Amino acid sequence: MSTIDLTAENFERTIAENEIVLVDFWAAWCGPCRMFAPIYEQAAETNPDLVFGSIDTEAEQALAAAAQVSSIPTLMVFKQGHLVFAQPGALPAPALDQVIQAARDLDIDAALAAQKEQ
Repeated sequence: MSTIDLTAENFERTIAENEIVLVDFWAAWCGPCRMFAPIYEQAAETNPDLVFGSIDTEAEQALAAAAQVSSIPTLMVFKQGHLVFAQPGALPAPALDQVIQAARDLDIDAALAAQKEQ
């Protein structure tokens, strides 16, 4: 599966309706974004059971602002509707693979329970 374009219209529904969603915030003028794009696309092809979304921060400025994106590229990962990872900067393929595996392995119920105890 290739990446899908996320917009203000489909963002919340996509996050809510899928187990794991990766979101790449990018812009066409951003050099690191262009370097990260093929790595992200390859991960999408390798992990067809996950949703890989892309948000063009120029076209979706309000969505990027709501997500508090201050630097691009920024990668966010949502599991069962909860933000579990957010990091600016282009990741090399092995690091992206580690993030994906960590999201798969994360026991979201235990993580939420631990967060409530704090």
